[in-house]
Amino acid sequence: MTEFSVKRPIARPPSHPGELMREILNDHLKLPIAEAARRMEISRPYLYALLNGTGAVTPDMALRFGRLVGGEPDLYVHMQANRDLWLARQRLQSTLDQIEPAA
Repeated sequence: MTEFSVKRPIARPPSHPGELMREILNDHLKLPIAEAARRMEISRPYLYALLNGTGAVTPDMALRFGRLVGGEPDLYVHMQANRDLWLARQRLQSTLDQIEPAA
């Protein structure tokens, strides 16, 4: 199997898991957000915040959503962690550049 290397870093932030969650609910399941929130026993504003990318996906939410749609909760947690790490790296870049590695 051939491996392809990335020749330049990807400049855009990783996708928020809410984008994928919204696509699954709207396009694939055609499930209204209010109904999804009711089934997962969470508030509609909380679910709207996640789907709009203004709220973070917690492990609790990933488990609830995975149960609702039949998916793997790990995916949503990993997507959120990758996004959080990317954003932190952007925010701290100048500080990180000044830290001298110990090894």
